[in-house]
Amino acid sequence: MPVLTVRARPGMPSEGFIRAGTLVMRCALGKGGIRAIKREGDGATPLGRFRLLGVYLQPRRFDRQTMLPVTMTRPDQGWCDAPGDPNYNRPVRLPFPASHERMWRTDRLYDAVVVLDCNIRPRKRGMGSAIFLHVARPGYQPTEGCVAVAERDLRRLLPLLSRTTVLVVAR
Repeated sequence: MPVLTVRARPGMPSEGFIRAGTLVMRCALGKGGIRAIKREGDGATPLGRFRLLGVYLQPRRFDRQTMLPVTMTRPDQGWCDAPGDPNYNRPVRLPFPASHERMWRTDRLYDAVVVLDCNIRPRKRGMGSAIFLHVARPGYQPTEGCVAVAERDLRRLLPLLSRTTVLVVAR
């Protein structure tokens, strides 16, 4: 599966659909909708084409059925979202003094996290961090900028994903 296409639902900027070949699934988007220019903290899902770099999986909740590089999540893993920190938009080890996302969560949203190549190479401070494909909140509540799908849909997608897959967020 080379392309996953994400589009907002008409009239509902923080909800959308993700198409993977013939599969079409509901998804949550950023509370700020889709924006061409992403800024840290704007709550928007960035418009663009993103490679899939790898996946973080919670041990005992998701198995390794994917062609993506897998990192099994540990409680000491985080992702820096502080624009002024040298580790901005990079994985970090906890405890970490600057602002960060915890990759090990009890709400199960990060049981499987696909890391998107969004503001990774080249990385620009303040242009968005921790943009992932992950498990959606109940009712597909808006994200802070990520794309989120139901756990059952992510389980269907993971075996189809590889380093050649791209996620396209379109209008």
